[in-house]
Amino acid sequence: MGKDALGDIGFGYRPRAAYASDPAHSRGRLFDEPESPTRTPFQRDRDRIIHSTAFRRLKHKTQVFVAHEGDHYRTRLTHSIEVAQIARALTRALRGDEDLAEAVALVHDFGHTPFGHTGEEALNEKMAAWGGFDHNAQSLRVVTRLERRYAEFDGLNLTWETLEGLVKHNGPLTDASGKGLKGPVPQAIRDYSELHDLELDRFAGIEAQCAAIADDIAYNNHDIDDGLRSGFLTLEMLEGVGLPGSILMGVRARYPQLDDVRTGHELMRRQITLMVEDVITSTKANIGRLKPDSADAVRAAGETMVTFSADMAAAEKELKAFLYKHLYRHAEVMRVRADAEQIVRDLFDVYFADPRAMPDGWREGLDKAQDRIKARSVADFLAGMTDTYAIKEHRRLFDHTPDLS
Repeated sequence: MGKDALGDIGFGYRPRAAYASDPAHSRGRLFDEPESPTRTPFQRDRDRIIHSTAFRRLKHKTQVFVAHEGDHYRTRLTHSIEVAQIARALTRALRGDEDLAEAVALVHDFGHTPFGHTGEEALNEKMAAWGGFDHNAQSLRVVTRLERRYAEFDGLNLTWETLEGLVKHNGPLTDASGKGLKGPVPQAIRDYSELHDLELDRFAGIEAQCAAIADDIAYNNHDIDDGLRSGFLTLEMLEGVGLPGSILMGVRARYPQLDDVRTGHELMRRQITLMVEDVITSTKANIGRLKPDSADAVRAAGETMVTFSADMAAAEKELKAFLYKHLYRHAEVMRVRADAEQIVRDLFDVYFADPRAMPDGWREGLDKAQDRIKARSVADFLAGMTDTYAIKEHRRLFDHTPDLS
């Protein structure tokens, strides 16, 4: 069925700013496909991401607390949904393409290992001789190679704009000469960019920038919520931190009899609102100063346009330092992290020594493969695991598995 037969249907288009990414003028996909008569290219990207296996696996991957420690803690899936909600709100206010921002937000954590950053660090250590492991590069591998759903290509065949936003989640990766800004650019990113130039020396579009700062807003707030739920953080501790402390003062002044649980929720929603509104105000000022007249002008601006104000950036930095000290480095969290690291290391060693320990679809041909190829295949398999599957595999292969509860 073509567009003519469908008549004048709505695509969810809203008037966009001149600097927004226009799906009608997308730079396209690596493999050409007919356009959809009912969805824009960015809407199709969002839908492909949601229907992927990697998206479902996020349900059982750690954010801060290991998934089975409690049903109410965030996982990578709930985190990604929260990021997408904030990214859409920011992009709507700035008149960008909301569907593109949502797609980037939903896909940005696809490459994370089981057990969060703990698993990534362990896998990076094991992969040191073969280029290391980077979750951003792994996300790209997932959506360009490892997802196998379509008859005509590997991966999800996402648009250039979505892949750009995924790869340049934290800004440009290289200078104009191609030298990595933070060390060597992961090979997976270089390899793909040679086929479908992602312009690694330039900034991402406005929508990807919205998704990136939405990630910061989401975890700064929901990690407080999870920290309060766990008992590792208290409202009294937060009183001494600038931003949440000032908000708590206002909440308690207005609701002096409010219980701690509701007080915590009031803190969260007000802090998210303040951060979002600050980003919108600051970004509008940046846009007014830089005057980008196209999406490419945003990429060539030489700086990030979607930012906190100076005051909010300082407050956010203080909050991150507080969370790092009192939550991420809490003794109990560190105990679980050490055990989780051991699980990842043990599994890598077993699979690398004998790929036959991996299931069908992963082990074929690896018994005679070069170590580099074998190691990367093992890393692909391990990175795709959920927390629960990694623990199950460890129990299958070892006599003793650490108790992460």
